[in-house]
Amino acid sequence: MSINSKVRHHQQRRLQEYTKNSDAYSFFNQLTSPELLSTTESLLPEHRERLYPPTETLSMFLAQALNEDRSCQKAVNDAAVTRMIGGLPSVSTNTGGYCQARQRLPLAMLSEMVRSTGELMNSRLSKKWLWRGRRVRLIDGTTLTMPDTEANQARYPQQSNQKPGLGFPICRLVGIICLSSGAILNASMGRYQG
Repeated sequence: MSINSKVRHHQQRRLQEYTKNSDAYSFFNQLTSPELLSTTESLLPEHRERLYPPTETLSMFLAQALNEDRSCQKAVNDAAVTRMIGGLPSVSTNTGGYCQARQRLPLAMLSEMVRSTGELMNSRLSKKWLWRGRRVRLIDGTTLTMPDTEANQARYPQQSNQKPGLGFPICRLVGIICLSSGAILNASMGRYQG
């Protein structure tokens, strides 16, 4: 096995171990840490105190995205188990409330949290990770198909070779990434063209 293969294998193992141990409450603690608390609070939408307030919903969503089983049911079950372990009253494991809470998360909040955490990571970056003393940025993009709703069809086009109404809407994502830390510094979503 070559040196690069060994390093890559080691990094993949560390990442798998990290994601296996990531849970919603670890993310919640990060979002409410002294470094991010003021940013998090300034971005919170008006909300009633419910079972899934925005900060907890975002924490659950982040853990869900990193979990091997990305189902809403797994996210809700994990939250219910954590509540019981913490001595809180048991709650229903129906996914409806969580899915609705996730839909209420404002895109502006998510975007600003990405930028804030990226800046925080870069501010703590060791100079030895810089390339010749410089911060190198990567720009990358991709396209995603979206749910076939009327709102998505109106805002995002489908592939031109599809008959109208038969294809899925497509959006384009572009991100600016720090080469040294891997942090996403900024991202944008727009219409697919060409």
